[in-house]
Amino acid sequence: MPKLQANAVSLTALPPLSLYIHFPWCEKKCPYCDFNSHQIKEGTSNKSGFDEQRYIKALIADLETELPNIWGRQVHSIFIGGGTPSLLSPESMDELLSAIRARINLDADAEITMEANPGSIEANKFAAFAKCGINRVSIGIQSFQDEQLKALGRIHNGEEAKRAIQIALDNFKSVNLDLMYGLPNQSLEAAKADVETALSFKTPHLSFYNLTLEPNTYFASFPPKLPSDDEIDAIFEQNLDLLAKAGYKRYEVSAYAKKAQECKHNLNYWRFGDYIGIGAGAHGKISFPDKVTRQVRERHPDTYMSAMEGKGNALIESKEIEAKDLPFEFMLNTLRLTDGVDTNTFSERTGLPLSVISKGLAEASKKGLLDENPSKLKATALGLRYLNNLQEVFLD
Repeated sequence: MPKLQANAVSLTALPPLSLYIHFPWCEKKCPYCDFNSHQIKEGTSNKSGFDEQRYIKALIADLETELPNIWGRQVHSIFIGGGTPSLLSPESMDELLSAIRARINLDADAEITMEANPGSIEANKFAAFAKCGINRVSIGIQSFQDEQLKALGRIHNGEEAKRAIQIALDNFKSVNLDLMYGLPNQSLEAAKADVETALSFKTPHLSFYNLTLEPNTYFASFPPKLPSDDEIDAIFEQNLDLLAKAGYKRYEVSAYAKKAQECKHNLNYWRFGDYIGIGAGAHGKISFPDKVTRQVRERHPDTYMSAMEGKGNALIESKEIEAKDLPFEFMLNTLRLTDGVDTNTFSERTGLPLSVISKGLAEASKKGLLDENPSKLKATALGLRYLNNLQEVFLD
């Protein structure tokens, strides 16, 4: 890659902007989970096990600290992730969303997604969430089989999962189901049963993730017996075939959707758009005409809330992405999309000329990992299969 000056970035237009809100508590920490989630404390004076009002106030104050960085910009989507955001009361959710609408320029038809676990889904509660503005829900099903759910440390069973999906479908116009494959001792037949059960609900969006043993998790220290690589490949190919026949398009490495039902918020991530990140451990990316910046908040909920109350700021890192690192960051995201992105998106989102990655493009194409269409930055089928190898081509 050519040497780049520190001030080499020059954006002609700012990318679309989203808002991510992190809710850091869950009822039980799953053994495979490496997200910033903290098990709620039992026996606290607070009925929910966490200080809901204190956290909502911290989130609103946190958003206010970002307003000078986004004046005049429109927010196109909101994603409330976790943890288990559905543990919040509808009253607090309404307070939070009302405060957001009062402070930012939010699209009238913005996609507003909330993650939920089957164990925290109640019909009346979900009806109230829909009333206060949530219009998309993503449910962490993982599997419909009790034995697999137990192995994954989940607190719900298969019947509760099915009931939760029906409640969600009754209340929200868009529902996503998260499922995992390559589970402990999972057979090809068991994996097929999970997919077929998910398809029976006809939700517009499905996400399928291969279970991986992440560092600093219980499974990393005490790994369960997982299917072999060949067995996992067979399960994946089976999933792909079942989903395609049911009318779902694989539009990202792990995401499948009916026509025009892709997750707008996640598409913005993968197209290297901007996002405000508020909440404990939240990450953000904000572009300016001459730079692209990243931020990270305090990770632990108590530390995060204390920082917001004490100094009015919970940032532990706020830095400009160096020009030499932007190409890899861009390709790390966009190459996950099965249709890729238009070639000119690279300069639009990084502020750099395409020539800085010309050597990497030639190398990836020669290896058969990148489509040779000059108007697209798009992985081939082989490139998607060996995505890490393709992305590494663009490391400085």
